[in-house]
Amino acid sequence: MRTLINEVVVDVDAEAGEIILVVHWKGGMHTELRVPRRRRGQSSQHTSKEIVHAVRVLVRVCSDDMITGLLNRNGLLTGRGNRWTRERVASLRSKSKIPCYSLDKQRSERWMNLTQAAQRLGISPITLRLAVERGEIKADHPLSGGPWVFHCQELETNAAADLVERIHQRNGHTEIPTSRQRNLDFSSA
Repeated sequence: MRTLINEVVVDVDAEAGEIILVVHWKGGMHTELRVPRRRRGQSSQHTSKEIVHAVRVLVRVCSDDMITGLLNRNGLLTGRGNRWTRERVASLRSKSKIPCYSLDKQRSERWMNLTQAAQRLGISPITLRLAVERGEIKADHPLSGGPWVFHCQELETNAAADLVERIHQRNGHTEIPTSRQRNLDFSSA
C-alpha cells in the first residue's frame, strides 16, 4: 500500500452526513471518496424489506421452523450475512411486529397453502398454480422456492367458480364438488 498511496486525508461533512476521504497517490494524483456517515445507534446491517415482507406473508401458513428452511433454501441471508435460524426468524418477527404462526389463527383468518386451496376447489394443485400465474385467481408467492398463500375469499369469486366449472367440463366431470371440497375442513389435518 505504501508503494501506491502517499497519504489519506479524512474530513467530516456534518451537513451532508458524509465522511470525505481524499487519497493522495504517489504519482501526484488525488481521489476523493464520499461515504455516508453512520449516526449513533444506526446499523448498516438491516434485513431487506423483501425478506421482511416474505416473512409477513409466510407466517400466515408457516411456522418459524418452516420459514427458516424456506429462507435458507432460497439462499437468503440475515442483514449480517448469516444463515437463518428459528431464533433469528423469531427476532425478525418481533422487531417487525409480525405475529407468530398459529393454526387457530390460520383457520379463523381463512389462510391456506396451495394444496389446501386446490382441495377446497376440487382441482389439482398444478391447475390452480397455473390459474394463479395466468392472473385468474389471486395469491401471494413471496419466495420462488416457497409456498403459495391463498385467502379463502379469493376462492369464492366468480373467477374461481368459472375455473372449476371449466376444469370439470374439460375432464368430463359433471358433478359439483362436494361440500368438503368447497369448504376447507381442517379437522382431518
